[in-house]
Amino acid sequence: MSGTASAGLPRRLRIGLFVQGRFHAFDLARALIERGHVVRLLTNYPKWAIRRFGLTDQNIETNVAHGIASKIADRVHRFLPGFDLNPALNRWFGTWAARKLKNGSFDVVHGFTQVAEEPLRRVSAPVRTVVRGSAHIRTQAAILATEQNRLGSALGVPSTWSIAREEREYTLADSIVVLSSFAYRSFVEQGTRPERIRLLRLGVDTRGFRPDAGVLADRTRRILSGEPLRLLMVGTFSAQKGAHDFRDIVCQLPPSGFLFRFVGAVEPEVAAIAKQLRDRVDFVPRQMQSALPAQYAWGDLFLFPTLQDGFAVVLSQAQAACLPVLTTTNSSGPDLIVDGKTGWVLPIRDSESFVRRIRWCSDNRDAVAGMVAYLDAHHVTRDWKEVAADFEALMYDLMQARRSEAPV
Repeated sequence: MSGTASAGLPRRLRIGLFVQGRFHAFDLARALIERGHVVRLLTNYPKWAIRRFGLTDQNIETNVAHGIASKIADRVHRFLPGFDLNPALNRWFGTWAARKLKNGSFDVVHGFTQVAEEPLRRVSAPVRTVVRGSAHIRTQAAILATEQNRLGSALGVPSTWSIAREEREYTLADSIVVLSSFAYRSFVEQGTRPERIRLLRLGVDTRGFRPDAGVLADRTRRILSGEPLRLLMVGTFSAQKGAHDFRDIVCQLPPSGFLFRFVGAVEPEVAAIAKQLRDRVDFVPRQMQSALPAQYAWGDLFLFPTLQDGFAVVLSQAQAACLPVLTTTNSSGPDLIVDGKTGWVLPIRDSESFVRRIRWCSDNRDAVAGMVAYLDAHHVTRDWKEVAADFEALMYDLMQARRSEAPV
C-alpha cells in the first residue's frame, strides 16, 4: 500500500538523520518523533541549542568541535575568499557521521549533500537518501557564474571539488530528495532519471507567524489610506538571493511612495550594494526566528527576487503572515503562490517586471487589500506534521520499491 507501512514493513521507522548545521532537519526530526518514529539526529550544533526545537538529548549526537571549526572557517572565508576549508570540513563531518551511524541499526539513513558521501559508502540500510537544499549543483554553479560575470566580482560559485563530490552523492543515494518543482526540474535537465528524484515540500510553524486581527487591520488601513507601500525582504543579502536586482528595484521606485526593509545578514560580496542603499533601505540585522513575526507585521508586500533557491522557507513564513509575495520562478514560489491571489511569480534578473508589478500594487490598493484578506481567509500553509507525514510516505514507497527489486 503506497505511502503506508504495508505487510512486512515496520510501522515504526528507525531513522538516522545527519546535517551539517540545522537547515530544516531539526523541525523534521521533531515532527517524525511526534509521529512515533525513532530518530537519531547527528549535527554539529550544541545540545543546548537543539533542545530549543523540542528535541531531547536521547535523540541527539553532536560534533561541537566541527561546529566551532566551521564557524571560524566561514568567518575567515568571508574576508579571504581563497581560504576554503570545506573539503576538509565536509570529509570530517561525513566520516564522523558514518562512524556514528554504523553503530546503530536503521531503516532509513537520510542526510544532506556535501557531507553524505562517507555515510552512503559505509552505512547499510534498506533506504539511503540525500536531500539537496538547492537546485542541482551544476545548475546552481551556472547561475552563479553568470551572476559573477554580471557583477564583475568573485562570488561563491561551487568549486570543481564540491561539484564532483556532490554528484558522487547523487549516484550513491537510493533517491534524491528535493524541495521544490524548480529544483526537481533542474535535476531532470541535468540528466537525472525522474524516478530517482522525490519532491518534499517543507513547512513552517504557522502558529508563530499568523498575524492577529490588529496587525491585519493596521496593514489594511495603511494600504487603503495611500501611505507609502512597505516592501519587506527577509533572508541573506547576497548575489544568489538577488541583491543586484533588489538594488535595481529600489532605485527605480520613488521614496515618496515606497519604503523598503531588509532583515538578515549582508554577505561581503554585496556589501557595496548594501552601502549604496542605506539611505533607501532599512537594514535590520539577522533576527532570531521568534522575533521575525514582528518584522513581517511591518510589511505590506514581501519581495524576494532570488536567482535560485531550493525552497526558501521565508516565502512560507510570508504567506503565513498574510503578505502578498513577489518572487521568481527559481524557488518554491511556483509551488506556493496562486498568481494574482496570493502574489506573483516573475522571471529572474528582471527588475523591470518587479517594478511594474509593484507600481500596479500602488495603483490598485483595493486589490492588494483584498489579497491580504484572501490570505487570511484561505490559510493553506503547510505545517511540519504534514511534512513528516509526506516524508514517511516517501520512505515507505522507497522501502517497498527496494523490496520489489530484491532477488527472490
